[in-house]
Amino acid sequence: MSDVIVYLAHPGQRYSKVNRAMVREAAKVGGITRVDLYADYPRYGIDVEREQDRLIDHDTIVLQFPFFWYSVPALLKDWIDLVLEHGFAYGEGGTQLAGKRMILALTAGGPEGSYSESGYNRFGLRTLLTPLEQTAHLCKMEFLPPYVLYGSIEADRDTDVAEHARGYAALLEALRDDRLQTGNADILTADTLRLGEAAS
Repeated sequence: MSDVIVYLAHPGQRYSKVNRAMVREAAKVGGITRVDLYADYPRYGIDVEREQDRLIDHDTIVLQFPFFWYSVPALLKDWIDLVLEHGFAYGEGGTQLAGKRMILALTAGGPEGSYSESGYNRFGLRTLLTPLEQTAHLCKMEFLPPYVLYGSIEADRDTDVAEHARGYAALLEALRDDRLQTGNADILTADTLRLGEAAS
């Protein structure tokens, strides 16, 4: 079993179609810790010690967010800047996160084809996520392939969104039970998610 913590960072959650559905499905999964950063810190003012204690207590850190301007929402960036500090997460004596896992659960507004050299975003999504992957690497964490819904703005609520949200719940269960199989996947989607038998 793996202790999983999910950090939701969505500044406009009440207007969200996909992330709200993901939150609803994730709420059905027992045995994980959930943190809504914008609810906990509406005026920012992040409690660094509290957040560091949360990270120490969990093996797998899930960052759930909409992909904003090729990056994370502002509060999540502030959280990364403050919580993953030198001497805690990296640098001399900064080994508190070593051996833990990080996975991103994000929604991308553009269609999959737009995240390529020939698409209007000019780069693949994994390339655009390199700063977060390097953050995990610097902290000696394993960076798992991100769970993504492309085309989230135009996604159909009853089909694409529902399937993605159910896949998210299944992903969290697999992380909790140590049975996620990523193979050679760069990106995980509801269609490509591979779940193994629960670890004995």
